[in-house]
Amino acid sequence: MKLLEKIDLNSLPHHVAIIMDGNGRWAEKRGKLRTFGHENSMNSVRDSINGCKELGIPYITLYVFSSENWNRPKKEIDDLIRLFQENLKNSLEEIHDKNVKIIVIGEIKKFPIMIQKELLFFIKKTKNNTSITLVLALSYGSREEILRATKIIANKVSIGNLSLKDINFYSFQNHLYTNKIPDVDLIIRTSGEQRISNFLLWQSAYAELYFTNILWPDFRKKDFFEAIINYQKRKRRFGKVL
Repeated sequence: MKLLEKIDLNSLPHHVAIIMDGNGRWAEKRGKLRTFGHENSMNSVRDSINGCKELGIPYITLYVFSSENWNRPKKEIDDLIRLFQENLKNSLEEIHDKNVKIIVIGEIKKFPIMIQKELLFFIKKTKNNTSITLVLALSYGSREEILRATKIIANKVSIGNLSLKDINFYSFQNHLYTNKIPDVDLIIRTSGEQRISNFLLWQSAYAELYFTNILWPDFRKKDFFEAIINYQKRKRRFGKVL
């Protein structure tokens, strides 16, 4: 039986998020610089997006660049930004052609102006696309996101635009980057590491976690389908007794 035939299309996650880990180790295993791994990761991105489209999963978030990644050696950061800028236009054009809507979360103002302009252009260009929504987490850290939301709310309270009694789960959630995006159902992390690394902490409160030893550049659509099959074997209780 083919993998696709094992998937119950009536029991799919609504939102899948991926921590794309292992590029550096993939390159080092081949005697190459870490950048070589980043250069060979685009097929994995395409396969994951295409897997979502094929199944009809409406949201996919990719952890492209974390807020902590700015602490890497300057040479690696410069190479990452260069590669991202080189791939940005062609990749996003391809994504737009597939009717995919693009959303960006994180502190994109930390990136060069040219990258900011390209991102804002494609956010606007794809806003009416209806296939799936691709969320790019760029210079993103969940603790920073929660702290940012807290400061915004505190400021509104201090100037009288918001009352303490009006602060609840929903009002807080509305101040996050992901205020128009549903919570995560499934987090996939490649490379064998078993942690979520400051990624969507609020949004993944009830997410299922799937860890695979596959390094990100080797991750393909069949591996994405395997993760979905594993997800569908679990019973999601959300704190209830079923």
